[in-house]
Amino acid sequence: MNTLQNLHQHTTFCDGKDTPEELVQYAIDKGFGGIGFSGHCYMPFAAYYSMSLEKTKEYRAEIARLKETYQDRIDVFCGLEFDPSCPERPEGYDYVIGSQHGLQFDGVFYEFDGVADHFRKMIDEHFAGDGMAFAVEYYRQLAQLPEHGACDIVGHFDLVTRHRDNINFFDCDTKQYRDAAIGAAEALAGKIPYFELNTGAIARGYRTTPYPDPFLIKELKRLGFGVVITSDCHIKERMD
Repeated sequence: MNTLQNLHQHTTFCDGKDTPEELVQYAIDKGFGGIGFSGHCYMPFAAYYSMSLEKTKEYRAEIARLKETYQDRIDVFCGLEFDPSCPERPEGYDYVIGSQHGLQFDGVFYEFDGVADHFRKMIDEHFAGDGMAFAVEYYRQLAQLPEHGACDIVGHFDLVTRHRDNINFFDCDTKQYRDAAIGAAEALAGKIPYFELNTGAIARGYRTTPYPDPFLIKELKRLGFGVVITSDCHIKERMD
């Protein structure tokens, strides 16, 4: 039985470039045995990449249709990429990827899964230019992920290192940074069963290695997490 699959996949319902059916057909052509969709949860201040409430309903209906239509050819799963800033708890999905894409300050959402200028603006305005303080706060909030909703997979665990290969906002090799990251892993152990080995930043040219860094992979394994390999696909050609 073919077990090749990708569970982190975005479509035209959020910030992906392809429809769910186009992705299913592409996966079949590539020999995948399973495909999982993980639309970005509704976030009113991040409408440029998240699903609206109405789109969420349409998304779930469309994935249900594809499950039935292609049930003899590929396993189709309906998942969600859930951010703590989402006002609704994730329920009724085949799986949930818990991901922290930004931080809120005084009602303003600062996304850091984007261009480097977004990082710099937030660090300058809210951390007095101290990148390490930002990284420590990210991991503090990531550790609270289960309080916002039940999740099955921790998404791109160290997303704050997205620009590390090009811009050094903080030193990932220091004890302070590693203690913060490992502390979050320890807080999540036993509460979320899996983490993802995410190659999305490689495909988009931000990093030469996947999330998370090797030292974190070792710690997550030590703590008993399982692992799934995902491509964080937004364009079908990058699915594999």
